[in-house]
Amino acid sequence: MRLCHIDDVPQGGSRGFDPQGLGQDSVLLVRQGMRLHAWRDACPHHDTPMAWRKDAYLNAAGDRIVCAAHGAQFEIDTGLCTLGPCLGQSLTPISVRLEASGDVHIQDTTTKETHP
Repeated sequence: MRLCHIDDVPQGGSRGFDPQGLGQDSVLLVRQGMRLHAWRDACPHHDTPMAWRKDAYLNAAGDRIVCAAHGAQFEIDTGLCTLGPCLGQSLTPISVRLEASGDVHIQDTTTKETHP
């Protein structure tokens, strides 16, 4: 399923998407150059949405994903929580594919938890 074009996500920035058309973002993408990191838009602490406003998932330095509800911080490339109430837990990865055309396709739209 086509999610977006890579240029729809700002370099060094983030954006949320609603691939299932449910009216709320369920996937967040972070772009670092031509590399995309895709995560389920849910904090492992209480399964709450991560953004503090539409598409605002990163801290001021742009080097961590931050949960607006609890202040938890996550590594962009691994999804591991390094600060906050869910320390040691991880975001749920979403598999995406970047095509030569620049289109980003989501390969798995399930939102199953991968942590206890």
